[in-house]
Amino acid sequence: MLKRAAQDKSSSITKAKPGVKSPKSVTRPERDVVPQFGQVRTRRLFEEICERVRHEMSIGALKPGDKLPAERELAVQFGVSRTALREALRSLEIAGIVGLQKGMKGGAFILKGDLDLITRSMRDIVNLGRISLDDTTEARTLIMQTAIELVCERAGADIFDALERNNERLALLPQGAAVSDRIKISIEFYALLAKGTGNEMVQIIVESLNAIVLQKIAERYIIAMPSLVAHRRRLISLLRDRDTEAAKKEMGMFLKKVHKHLIDEERLNDRRRQKG
Repeated sequence: MLKRAAQDKSSSITKAKPGVKSPKSVTRPERDVVPQFGQVRTRRLFEEICERVRHEMSIGALKPGDKLPAERELAVQFGVSRTALREALRSLEIAGIVGLQKGMKGGAFILKGDLDLITRSMRDIVNLGRISLDDTTEARTLIMQTAIELVCERAGADIFDALERNNERLALLPQGAAVSDRIKISIEFYALLAKGTGNEMVQIIVESLNAIVLQKIAERYIIAMPSLVAHRRRLISLLRDRDTEAAKKEMGMFLKKVHKHLIDEERLNDRRRQKG
């Protein structure tokens, strides 16, 4: 545990001055806790630095918009070379935690967080085969069941109206429309459903899982199911009626069909590769 010093004028974290643009800057109340960085003693210095920064974020000493000390000062606080520090800052930048700006008014700023990183990380794990399509579909079905419950409980008419407009756009697509056009509309459909839950964490998970599955569909150029538009009309109607159990059943049956479609396509591709 890092030792804390009372907050005073010599605080080790400098705030972005008025008029200085910093990424995702926000107005915050004064805090009693300020970050204090001690010297690092480890073989992989940059990893330890990253963990120290994350720790300061977890206890509230660092918030979105905060500017870290200058590179030279920060290296002294950590007791590391500027090379190790730069490696750590670059790692934090890739992780979407820190934004690096050049110039007189630049520096390292704590960001609000990029939610797309979650989707990309989950998609990479699935694509690498670490998580099977079966497990992904099962998780998607479970989280969508929860989402349906929340939508029936919390969503307003604006969400249902938006879902209907989205589905009509899908119905009006010509038969030879690009797969990407259909996928874009489907992504919006699930994003609207997720928004209707009123739960930001559920929204993130729903959008991430659906994005992964829809990418698989796009990669395989799978044609739309003839019953897709009709399915969504039934689902929206059930949601409007707040018929939770029937809506969950409708969604579950549809996702089961999608999964079977994807598995059949994967097996077909495997046979093609073996013959080739």
